[in-house]
Amino acid sequence: METTDIQSPTASERVYRKVMWRLMPVLFGGYILAYLDRVNVGFAKLGMRGEAWFSDAVFATGSGIFFIGYLLFEVPGNLILHRVGARVWITRIMVSWGLVSSMLAFSGSPASFYALRFLLGIAEAGFFPGIILYLTYWFPSHYRARIVAMFMTAVAFAGVFGSPLSGWILERSRDWQGPKPWQWLFLVEGVPSVLMGLTLPWLLTDRPASARWLTDDEKELIRRDIAAEEAAKQAAGAPRARLSDALRSPMLWLCCLIYFSFTIGLYGVSFWMPQIIQSTITQDSFQVGLFAAIPWTCAAIGMIWFGARSDRTGERRWHLSLAAWAGMLAFLASAAWVYSPVPILLALCVGTTAVMCIVSGFWTLPSALLSGTAMAAGLALVNSVGNLGGYLSPELFAWLKSRHGLGAGLAFVGVSLGIGGCLNWYAWGRRSVSASK
Repeated sequence: METTDIQSPTASERVYRKVMWRLMPVLFGGYILAYLDRVNVGFAKLGMRGEAWFSDAVFATGSGIFFIGYLLFEVPGNLILHRVGARVWITRIMVSWGLVSSMLAFSGSPASFYALRFLLGIAEAGFFPGIILYLTYWFPSHYRARIVAMFMTAVAFAGVFGSPLSGWILERSRDWQGPKPWQWLFLVEGVPSVLMGLTLPWLLTDRPASARWLTDDEKELIRRDIAAEEAAKQAAGAPRARLSDALRSPMLWLCCLIYFSFTIGLYGVSFWMPQIIQSTITQDSFQVGLFAAIPWTCAAIGMIWFGARSDRTGERRWHLSLAAWAGMLAFLASAAWVYSPVPILLALCVGTTAVMCIVSGFWTLPSALLSGTAMAAGLALVNSVGNLGGYLSPELFAWLKSRHGLGAGLAFVGVSLGIGGCLNWYAWGRRSVSASK
């Protein structure tokens, strides 16, 4: 009787809600810190411009070189997580990236800045795709868009709370002794990652079967749901066993290209928003942080609604493509209004919301194509190759800005999102054709 009850839709929803409230606060907090330590260089730049060795070109290269280290270690990192479990591997990742992030305070030349940003990419490699993989152990696909959106809302919250915090540190630390304000920024914001990382072995559970906070019936419900989904993917011909199986999938490489286009938009916003606001709205560092929080707040609200609606309707193709095209129009409009404070802030709100909706909703596509070890490798491959957009974006943005002005960089971001939207529309159409065969 108890087993029957646990299989009802209401009871099933209750079980997954229980899992969500147990895991998501931890994962959410970790990703806030990860993203803050990755992009706080955008705020540090406001203070580093006074250093003789620093320039826009150094900033662009240092911002982007993070993703080279990221690329090299993503796939092996995810395979290790799949083997040893999230508790051990995510702990290693968080402690090491927090230490390296704080060490950026000791940058004294372009070479040392590049080296530390490269090491930061190596340290953080495997965190994001590892969490996406980890969530597939706990949630079936019909919950996944909203769960990933909830997790990735951490990026928006990193902007909502991290932007004012970064601006406050830059302003207030002018009166502090010792390091310069930009050095205090790196030192202060790296420590919480180390502290949280050390608590993860007691906060995370590797798999549902080992969760003491679930009843036997609840564990069985999750096991059956995940097993049924895996069986359906195998019946549809999803690669499973080896990395080579994933590499032979043309759709996987198309996913890499789509995510590449989307991450150009994501890091165009993340790295350059402080300077866009400083150039158009206010010169005060703390106020820059407050204004930057506005688009991120819109994004946090929008992506939760977007993920829930996409899961409720089961529709992915048009949701993601329309969001990408809306982002394209917003950034093209911001390029035209680049020195009009109110219009550009509105455009940044729409564009940032669109970017966060598509990069969170996107992960329903590759996770629907792969299973088993191939999923562990494939998700890491898509994230690492796609994140090369994070290397290209600041470099091209800086080059366009130096030659044609800020509007040219914003237009580049918009065009990239538009291309990604078209590729996404095609990819979901191809997946539907393949599944029907």
